[in-house]
Amino acid sequence: MSNPQALVQKLWNYCNVLKDDGLSYGDYTEQLTFLLFLKMADEQSKPPFNRVSIVPPDYDWASLLTKSGDDLEVHYRHTLETLGKQGGMLGLIFRKAINKIQDPAKLQRLIVDLIDKEQWTSMTADVKGDAYEGLLEKTASEGKAGAGQYFTPRALISAIVDVMNLRPGETICDPACGTGGFLLAAHDALSKNKDLDSDQKKFLKDGTFHGVELVDGVTRLCAMNMLLHGIGSEESTTLPVQTKDALAGRHGEFEVVLTNPPFGKKSSVTIVGEDGETSKESLVITRDDVWATTSNKQLNFVQHVFSILKQHGRAAVVLPDNVLFEGGAGETIRRKLLTQADVHTLLRLPTGIFYAQGVKANVLFFDRKPASEKPWTKELWIYDLRTNQKFTQKTNTLKRSDLDDFVGCYRADSRGTRKETWSEENPQGRWRCYAYDELIARDKANLDITWLRDESLEDSANLPDPDVLAAEIIEDLEAALAQFALIVETASEED
Repeated sequence: MSNPQALVQKLWNYCNVLKDDGLSYGDYTEQLTFLLFLKMADEQSKPPFNRVSIVPPDYDWASLLTKSGDDLEVHYRHTLETLGKQGGMLGLIFRKAINKIQDPAKLQRLIVDLIDKEQWTSMTADVKGDAYEGLLEKTASEGKAGAGQYFTPRALISAIVDVMNLRPGETICDPACGTGGFLLAAHDALSKNKDLDSDQKKFLKDGTFHGVELVDGVTRLCAMNMLLHGIGSEESTTLPVQTKDALAGRHGEFEVVLTNPPFGKKSSVTIVGEDGETSKESLVITRDDVWATTSNKQLNFVQHVFSILKQHGRAAVVLPDNVLFEGGAGETIRRKLLTQADVHTLLRLPTGIFYAQGVKANVLFFDRKPASEKPWTKELWIYDLRTNQKFTQKTNTLKRSDLDDFVGCYRADSRGTRKETWSEENPQGRWRCYAYDELIARDKANLDITWLRDESLEDSANLPDPDVLAAEIIEDLEAALAQFALIVETASEED
């Protein structure tokens, strides 16, 4: 089969059968991951590949095909347990795996009728990778039970990768990689280079990409996603993705960091920085490479991303609005970042592009620089794609073409030749430059800057959908309550 969409539909149709047994979309995708891996390992052990299978013979694909009924269900359960104890990509994908398909007849049908009838290895990486990616996207679109909480719009990822000017031989990290969207888009961009030599191709496959993910189940989806796209190999000992808390400490140094950290008010940990302050959070991590103590997850990720960048390394980080204006640790971190990095670009994103409604987010682009007495940020260029823009998940999804103007204004090859589209004569221009002195003179070094006239405030006919409005109101109220709680907590500590 050479059509990814048809393959996704074929796999997805069977999900509707299993859904009657209480299997969620995410559970189904996970079970497919286990079975696809075993089938592809089996194909690799036969001509023309003739590789030695890394799967023990008693637990391989052939062993599943010989069983039915309760025997199949029991054997499949033992297979998952056994493979989860192995090393390498095998152990990574099957770590803590359990069978959630309780009906042996449906499990057998999934194995025999659906997966065994396709030759997955003979498909190009584009076909099978795009099919799996399509399945993940479908899972995300099915609501909170799906992968929506870590699914970044692919149009946005594509535009970010386009302006990052990725080069062969660079190491690329996503410390909150989810199902691997950023890493896969980066791989796709680099693999289009027809001039790669054999060493560069090998490095692209086995040394370029480094993902970190907190949740085991998501790590396995990412690992399989990368494997299907041609990153890593079944027998690889160096893993392109690992399960751990990225914020617990530095996990390497990289030329490029691309990431969309999880949104949420509080982190599971408080990171204590050079200010030495502590907090009442139950779990505290002390790091000497961060600037300020905070339990705000996104502010911690900003500090973490800076810490894992090599000198002159480049980062693009998706962040909620509160990172741009929050006081206390937020102000400290922004001032430090403006001084020690070249914070050169901010893309203000429209609402309605994430599966979580009402999210107000941005992409912050910065380059790490060596120690200097003078601040490295000279000017911050802001592109406002939010004001007077309306996108939804159903009727008007964000397309790559919607970001063409931003990509053109960014001028990845020649940032020094940027030109504002905003002016006194054109007050509705979306691309505007602010000098460093203007930024630090703002109250709390607030980078939450807007200048466009919001038509929706003047025309009630342009108001967002009621569900979006409700989500925004709830988000604002939650943020206010969190601030009040922090004030009360601080006051009680002082008493």
